[in-house]
Order: sequence, then structure tokens, then C-alpha cells
Amino acid sequence: MPVSISDLVQDLVAETDVLEACLGGLDDSGWVRLTPAEGWTVLDQVSHLAFFDRAVTTAVTDPDRFRRERDEAVRRPGSIVDNIAAAGRGRGRTDVARDFTAARQAMVAAFLAADPAARVPWYGPEMSVASALTARIMETWAHGQDVFDGLGRTHPVTAALRQVAHIGVRALPNSFTSRGREVPAAPVFVQLVAPDGAAWSWGPDVTTDRVSGPAVDFCLVVTQRRHVADTLLVIEGGVATEWMSIAQAFAGAPGSGRVPGQFAS
Repeated sequence: MPVSISDLVQDLVAETDVLEACLGGLDDSGWVRLTPAEGWTVLDQVSHLAFFDRAVTTAVTDPDRFRRERDEAVRRPGSIVDNIAAAGRGRGRTDVARDFTAARQAMVAAFLAADPAARVPWYGPEMSVASALTARIMETWAHGQDVFDGLGRTHPVTAALRQVAHIGVRALPNSFTSRGREVPAAPVFVQLVAPDGAAWSWGPDVTTDRVSGPAVDFCLVVTQRRHVADTLLVIEGGVATEWMSIAQAFAGAPGSGRVPGQFAS
């Protein structure tokens, strides 16, 4: 489904708004509340988003500089994500919140000014500008989900959910290749029900491999914020079953996901 950059930015802003509204009412104890990501606080989640907002801004505006900084980060001992989290700890919540807002504003401006035909380097394969922006929507939604879960709150639904589902479907090959598995040739039909009752679908409605159910549940699985056993998704066929067990909408090394029973629909 073709989407304009301005439409994607609107979805990103909508998801940013619900996250910042949640953060705005937190005191110091709220910012250090642990989230479902082991060892990560609310502050860690927001600091992570700010770092990668700045990184993608550099990737869009100065690709060569981004590649140099990325390659340097890869050469350091430890994982990039863990190193970033460690570097961000010890900062105050006001500093992190201000940093997130500024990084996000700069990122939005960079995307709106970018040539839509440009290619954007990243920590995985290069992407189109639209795909890079959709990835930031997905990351905002996923790390926002961690924040809402950590605080015991319900994650408000925005129009961004459609983009999270879309990138989750498109990332099927990544789910397999990130684990060194061969990408299956068989297509998977995905049919989801949006919170407003709308039907979203991808793939041919003739295959025996199918995933269906609530769109929120699908997004939670592909972003590894819920174990598939704790959702209402209906999965049919071997390829679909394997995919949902390893689904990963984000670039990089395989994530650890969530254990069964941690959450339930």
C-alpha cells in the first residue's frame, strides 16, 4: 500500500504524542521503573529511541558519516544496543526527555526534506526513505509498548499500528535470515482485524499458510513484545508456524523475545 512520506510522518507524530503524554506525567520513580526488557528502565527505552533517531537522521543527511560511525560502533566489544544503553545510564530524566524531543524533531525534518528516491544505510540492509521512516514508527511503537507495559498502562492505539503490521509482514525474510535459516518459498496469507474492525490483509488468499487474528496481537509478536502463545492469533501451516515462532520486524541480531505466560490476551 503506497504511503506518502508526509502520511508516514503523521503516523510517527501520533505515536510519539501518546508516548510523550505518558512520559510527561512521570516522576523520578516512574522513569526508573523496570520494563519487560530485562534490565531496562523506562529511561533506557527513551534513551535508546533518541540515539537511533539521531543515527537515522545522520543516515538520511550524511550517509558516509553514518557508515563510518556505524562501522566504528560495530568494532567495539559488546553489542551495539547494550553499549548504547550503558552509555545513556546516569543521565537525568529531564535531560533524556529533552534529548528525545530534540532528536525526534530533527529526524522528522530530515525525512520531510529527503529525496524519496534516496537509499538510506542502516545496521542491516539499506532501505528506501519510506522504509526507514516506517522502521522508526515500528521502533517507537515497540519501545513505547515496553514503557506502557512497565508502567502497567494500556498502550493507546494510533494510526501507526497499520505501519507496524506492514513492516512486520515485509520482514518475514529477515526473520529467517537473521537466524541463518533459508527463507521459505511458500507465501503466507496474513489477515488481521484492526481495533476499529477494519480488515487488513497481505499475500495471496489461496495459500495453506495463514496468520489471522487481532492486528495488535500480530504487531506484539513481530516486534517480540509478546510470545505467540499469549495471543489470539490463529496460525495455520508449517511456514506460518515457524515464522511466528521467530518473527522479527527489526534489523540486527535475533532478539530474545518474551517467555510464554508473561502476558496473556
